[in-house]
Amino acid sequence: MVDDKSDWNSSDEESFFTNQGDGKFSADQIYYKPIGYVHSPYKDPDTTPIQPVFDEDSEGTIEILEQYEPGLKDLDGFSHLFVFYYLHKASPARMTVKPFLQDVERGIFATRAPCRPNPIGLSIVKLKEVRGRILDIVGVDILDGSAVLDIKPYCEQFDKVLEPRCGWQDELDSAEVERRGKRQGPPEKRPPE
Repeated sequence: MVDDKSDWNSSDEESFFTNQGDGKFSADQIYYKPIGYVHSPYKDPDTTPIQPVFDEDSEGTIEILEQYEPGLKDLDGFSHLFVFYYLHKASPARMTVKPFLQDVERGIFATRAPCRPNPIGLSIVKLKEVRGRILDIVGVDILDGSAVLDIKPYCEQFDKVLEPRCGWQDELDSAEVERRGKRQGPPEKRPPE
């Protein structure tokens, strides 16, 4: 069992990271540094699609910080990426929410609502091209300016789940999901009136 608190007070980052996971140390705070930033057409959380499936053609970029560019080697061989990012405009954490697709109170961990204890987003996007430190991506449902915490390649061999159970989401009406999921989008993506 890992202790709830630690007496560790060193400023040595190497010591901090080598002590994690030994059963004798835990951190009550964890710090991450962005590896880059998302540039997308979405400036407002209320007009951002709730999932990439609701705007599969939406294009954006991820600008990787210079010191992390070597980590992009061989990424261009993958068609899709997992993007982990900070939900910088999320409302304060709540343990129960009414998810966007339903009017029933659900536990936060049974939803994809952004008001989480650790506001970390996860999206699967299509990788169109790697141009130096710039990743051209498609199927973006991420707010402009979001800090990217990590990128991992999607690999069907390891990541594909056959016949998953989707809990309460299996009960949803597909037409209602489509209607609620699209939202309005940014002005340039809205249908003409």
